[in-house]
Amino acid sequence: MQIGPYQLKNNLIVAPMAGVTDRPFRMLCKRMGAGMAVSEMVASNSLLYGSEKTKRRANHDGEVDPISVQIVGADAKMLAQAARHNVDHGAQIIDINMGCPAKKICNVMAGSALLQNEPLVAELLHAVVSAVDVPVTLKIRTGWDKSNRNAIRIAHIAEDSGIQALAIHGRTRACGYSGDAEYETIAAVKAEVRIPIIANGDITTPEKAKYVLAATGADAVMIGRAAQGRPWLFREIEHFLQTGEHLISPEVSEIHRVLTDHVIDLYNFYGEYTGLRVARKHISWYTKGLIGSAQFRHRMNQLETPAEQQAAVNDFFAELSSHSERLHYGEKTEHE
Repeated sequence: MQIGPYQLKNNLIVAPMAGVTDRPFRMLCKRMGAGMAVSEMVASNSLLYGSEKTKRRANHDGEVDPISVQIVGADAKMLAQAARHNVDHGAQIIDINMGCPAKKICNVMAGSALLQNEPLVAELLHAVVSAVDVPVTLKIRTGWDKSNRNAIRIAHIAEDSGIQALAIHGRTRACGYSGDAEYETIAAVKAEVRIPIIANGDITTPEKAKYVLAATGADAVMIGRAAQGRPWLFREIEHFLQTGEHLISPEVSEIHRVLTDHVIDLYNFYGEYTGLRVARKHISWYTKGLIGSAQFRHRMNQLETPAEQQAAVNDFFAELSSHSERLHYGEKTEHE
């Protein structure tokens, strides 16, 4: 999988997720086998450049190349300015968000709402591609709703605008995250354009990744929610695609170590107060479905210091390891 001058180590990409794909999570997923990780979206509003949140989102210290930053907006000049700003702060690939279904994004005619206005899509893409000398990629959905699927037309616009890779979540904006992903639509887009296509939606297991690549003809797969609390999913998929065999499930001791390192990275990145609170959701994802986890997660949300949080995690995994050396996830998990 190649995007501009960047040859990815494989065709497994971490999806941009607001509030999730911060630098600690991106770096962890890359260590666990992802070929690329796209940042959570950065607003194009220049007034936000000085905010702590925006500064954190532009922090790529120590991150493995290529560094892909997603921007969101509906004004061509502002979006171009945001692209330049992020390139100046280390972005090596700019990704444009035209796939987010969130109401607060769509209500300002950004994200997937843009799919309703194809001339504006063309204007925005041309403005960003012209503004920077790094590859520009695009993330879309299959359309606004099932009566207005226009992914093929958007793909042609993207290709004509100089977009160098197109990620498609196989649902319309109206579908949100319900129903099954439309892999046939992604396949139809792949047949129409020459730029790399990245398939996204419902990719939760190594078998599903292999199926989606075959069914769509896509050049890569993009994985989001299934990696929350399971960053080792990337190495499992890579191994399965290469060998047709499953990696043995992770040992409890390894997951304990991965989670502990992740939580400490969050404290260091956000500071202890915010890092503690961000860590809560990740700890919940790592432990959901495991023995005694419901009571543990409830108690976890009451803890107010990093020392208490880490002690609780250590106690939970000590108890877990007394039951089994390895974690066992069924074919269907809470991540689906």
